[in-house]
Amino acid sequence: MDQPRAPVRRKARLIAAFAVAAVSDILSAAVTFVPPVQWTLDIVTAAALFFILGRQWVILPALIAEAIPGLGVFPFWLLVVGSIAVWGTIKPSGKQRPSP
Repeated sequence: MDQPRAPVRRKARLIAAFAVAAVSDILSAAVTFVPPVQWTLDIVTAAALFFILGRQWVILPALIAEAIPGLGVFPFWLLVVGSIAVWGTIKPSGKQRPSP
């Protein structure tokens, strides 16, 4: 019996993304007072999440929030991966703009 492998693959990707996000948030809290190291960690995390989850544009606001000094103690990466897990990708609305 052939079962669809897409749900298994999606679940594995989400588990990997949660692991990357958790490790990044823990390390980010540890290096809060060394901004260049924190920025490097955040860029590597964003790249890894793009690789694991695909082109998810919700990752970019988290990267911006993580770049603000002092906000690295909040678990933005876990929140982003959690929102992707719950709501999925951001999709354009079906409405089209009226042409002028």
